[in-house]
Amino acid sequence: MGKLTRWLRTMGYDTEFFTGTNDNYLVRQALEEDRIILTRDTEIMKRRAITTGRVRAVLLTGDESEEQMRQVITALKLDSRYRPFTICLECNRPLAGRSIEEVKDRVPPYVFKTQRQYMECPNCRRIYWRGTHWQAMMKQLEKFSGDMQ
Repeated sequence: MGKLTRWLRTMGYDTEFFTGTNDNYLVRQALEEDRIILTRDTEIMKRRAITTGRVRAVLLTGDESEEQMRQVITALKLDSRYRPFTICLECNRPLAGRSIEEVKDRVPPYVFKTQRQYMECPNCRRIYWRGTHWQAMMKQLEKFSGDMQ
């Protein structure tokens, strides 16, 4: 589910990764924060808050992250081009634009020479730019959405 979380964040969707074992807490958090639960746990799908529709949930049937992504995109009618690369992949916070001068000493020299647009997570301070990894991820997002058409 960690890869699925990162792909949803890549698309720009606010996505929390729950690692606890307390299903009561998970359901309560989803209810309080108006979240949709994505799970492989059939037992959680039997919870009253889910069966009555107070909390939306999707039972994932696939083992692979790509298969899960296709299922989530279909079930929730997500747009893979919603707001790509606007949320930190690590901590789920909105990214903020940074000037090249602000990141000068924080990115590799080659990146500094070749890139002009930067984003930073104000929480974990991770810096993002539109390099080859970004391009590969965009192609994968296009593939996800293309698979749905």
